[in-house]
Amino acid sequence: MAKAFASQGDMTEKKITFDEVGRDLWAFTAEGDPNSGIIIGDDSVMIVEAQATPRLAEKVIEKVRSITDKPVSHVVLTHYHAVRVLGASAYNADQIIMSDVARSMVEERGQEDWDSEFQRFPRLFEGHESIPGLTYPTTTFSDSMTVYLGKRRVDIKHIGRAHTAGDAVIHVPDENVMFTGDIVEDHSACYCGDGYYNEWGDTLDRVIAYDVDAIAPGRGDALVGKDAVAQAIESTRDFVNSTYQPAAKVAARGGSLKEAWDAVRATCDSKFQDYAIYEHCLPFNVARAYDEARGIAHPRIWTDKRDLEMWAALQG
Repeated sequence: MAKAFASQGDMTEKKITFDEVGRDLWAFTAEGDPNSGIIIGDDSVMIVEAQATPRLAEKVIEKVRSITDKPVSHVVLTHYHAVRVLGASAYNADQIIMSDVARSMVEERGQEDWDSEFQRFPRLFEGHESIPGLTYPTTTFSDSMTVYLGKRRVDIKHIGRAHTAGDAVIHVPDENVMFTGDIVEDHSACYCGDGYYNEWGDTLDRVIAYDVDAIAPGRGDALVGKDAVAQAIESTRDFVNSTYQPAAKVAARGGSLKEAWDAVRATCDSKFQDYAIYEHCLPFNVARAYDEARGIAHPRIWTDKRDLEMWAALQG
């Protein structure tokens, strides 16, 4: 391999921010690293996204304890990726919630994804020795479910495929705030390696239909106010479309993956190269766009071996 993945050299610790996005609703963000969300109910707390390891989850717990001593009763995982879920054990929650499809991804590619992501992005697995094993949910749903934290209602719904097949959003009606997972990002590259390019835009439209007042996105800053929400949704849409369309044109004429890579870079570098994790995501995004454009509907499983084979092909 001519050079390492960009993420393998990203060892700089990121600044953590903790912003209230609605009454007793908080976004834990860290300069493009995976975000977590906090929903405080009458008697307990729901965490959205667990972080990659129990040690990293403790950073979220520290922030939670700075505002409430209520116990964590629920952890909701918007989708399956190792960097999002493997820290779940730290919260000692009674319920861990995923969609049925997200759980099926744990079965299908859980260990492979873990090995792949650990190789790609070692900094995000600080304290990896504390991970007890794959994270499985205690509770799943097919379309939607509602959890009551006392009187506070929390709606969890699968509104369409985008970042993965099993994406869910969490809506808190009393404050009209949504936690979107990686369906929406802010000034951070979307990771599309397990995504559905041609469905992502429709899923964003369903987010728009909620007309929310704030969003805690998957990566990037908290989005408070309708203008900030609308801007992030449209920049996410632009990122997804700008990645897919050049790759699809290359695939349509029978071009190579390397040609698709060059075409996507020609379109996207000037627009998005200052986005967090742009260089990390790009090779996986191009590979998935190239596959989808060639009719591979279900994202192929990334493994530590396939990662390196793909990266070598792009260096040629």
